[in-house]
Amino acid sequence: MSRFIQIHTLTSYPPANLNRDDLGRPKTAMMGGVERLRVSSQSLKRHWRTSDVFQEALRDHLGTRTKDIGKYVQKSLLEKGINEKKAEEWAFSIAGVFGKVEKGKVTTQQLVFFSPEEWQAVDDLVATLAAENRKPELDELKGLLKKSTAVDIALFGRMLADSSNFNVEAACQVAHALSVHGVTVEDDYFTAVDDLNADHDDRGAAHIGETGFASAVFYSYVCIEREALLEALGGDEELVNKAVAAMIEAIATVSPKGKQNSFGSHAYASYMMVEIGKKQPRSLSAAFLAPVKGDDYLPSAITAIETQTKHFDSVYGPCAEQRASFNASTGEGSLPSIIQVATQS
Repeated sequence: MSRFIQIHTLTSYPPANLNRDDLGRPKTAMMGGVERLRVSSQSLKRHWRTSDVFQEALRDHLGTRTKDIGKYVQKSLLEKGINEKKAEEWAFSIAGVFGKVEKGKVTTQQLVFFSPEEWQAVDDLVATLAAENRKPELDELKGLLKKSTAVDIALFGRMLADSSNFNVEAACQVAHALSVHGVTVEDDYFTAVDDLNADHDDRGAAHIGETGFASAVFYSYVCIEREALLEALGGDEELVNKAVAAMIEAIATVSPKGKQNSFGSHAYASYMMVEIGKKQPRSLSAAFLAPVKGDDYLPSAITAIETQTKHFDSVYGPCAEQRASFNASTGEGSLPSIIQVATQS
């Protein structure tokens, strides 16, 4: 069985603001002395795991990330006829199993990734407490923590600061997507007009604003450690293959949602290469240390990535046991063929 599945992608986005910084402008990073457009790994992972692709393929094997488990418990208890004081106290106790809770509140201080098994255990305990009208016992509270078989938790990991035995090391590493060329972030000055202002003397804009945008071809790199994923999912080969297939499809077809209503910047990957093997993984970002130049970035970027692959192979020996790719600009290869290669044992 191949240990690593590496996924390299080139995706061309039209003018967009896919992932904003604290000032609302597109995120950037310096690479090779040139400013590049950037989409953070956090943004990519969230949009992949919450996408329709993941939901349809892995519906019963996905976790829920929230601070509000206590609010959920409190509401459930109230609906079952428990008085307000007891509901708050019991919700505080249950939420405290998963993280620190401030006194007088029922929300955890940190986001917690709950597996389906843990969510069901909480529901079951709430039903028992309501039926018996009593507070939870210590053993019942401890029993809420479960070994997870949620695919998104297995892929992206979770940390419970006070219950490290239930931490999950991520089986998937995701790089920030970077443009393969230098970019200049531009400003869109826009106005909105009041529809009922037609007869007024002052026909100026009712709202004026600015938003940053840029277009780019992005290089994205993802590495999945198949053995770690298999272990986290209890040795379920079928579920691992479903997870890998969903991950590859999401990478190829799911766009970040930032400012989509303003820019309509949905895009599919124009190029994807998957490598499988046991050798230590490596990104191909070095292909773009010198920014791609010219009028047509995509063909140049494809040439750069394939050349860098050959050069690594020449220096280190074959860096993968098998590769598959598609090129949507020339119509070569296919997404299903890539998934087939990546999901073979």
